[in-house]
Amino acid sequence: MSLRITFITAARILRQLLNDKRTIALILAVPALIIALISAIMDASPQMFDRVGLILLAVFPFTIMFLLTSITMQRERTAGTLERLMTTPTAKMDLVGGYAIAFGVCAAAQTGVAAAVAYLWLDLDTVGSAWMVAFIAIVTSVFGMALGLLVSAFAATEFQAVQFMPVLIVPQIFLCGLIWPREEMAGWLQGVSDALPLTYSVKALQQVQTSSELTAELWGDLGIVAGAVVVATVLGAATLRRRTG
Repeated sequence: MSLRITFITAARILRQLLNDKRTIALILAVPALIIALISAIMDASPQMFDRVGLILLAVFPFTIMFLLTSITMQRERTAGTLERLMTTPTAKMDLVGGYAIAFGVCAAAQTGVAAAVAYLWLDLDTVGSAWMVAFIAIVTSVFGMALGLLVSAFAATEFQAVQFMPVLIVPQIFLCGLIWPREEMAGWLQGVSDALPLTYSVKALQQVQTSSELTAELWGDLGIVAGAVVVATVLGAATLRRRTG
């Protein structure tokens, strides 16, 4: 793996994203607007917005990074870009690292805008630091990127890449505790929830919401998400190979 090639790859991907105004709007404007809408809906219950809005700061980057990575990578596969890269000194981990850096930058920008709107304009209130909330959101978004990289290998078209959302993304959102408290779910659903990485991002956020201490439990939850990132990234890197002889 070459850091120089990795950063060149990241710069190429960022240039592609910056040239697409709709993608920039999706990354920066849409999450903040939807969180503002949720705040307006829950105007009579600020405590409910504190819980839901906080979780959405991680759910949005997770979902959007999955969509962007799966579609972008699938496009590069079908366009033959990966075929050409495999004939250059670019290693698999250079490509994966480039994507991680590029989409990590996007996730950081998205989280920064959404968090600024939530904390400064919508009065989101947490006991813990906003910086820790942003860090958890970025780690979660990298997990979404790693999943997108993985599923792009199994999609023949961009539409098929999007079709993985009901299988990999929606169940995690439903069962992470955003819609309904996990402790009030049926026992078997709690078991499924325990096996989903997004659950542990939400648990970490909920700890930041109620405590300023960075506990071992919080770091353990983040460690589980980071482990899921490593597994998905390694599996995704294994799919980066030439499709023609």
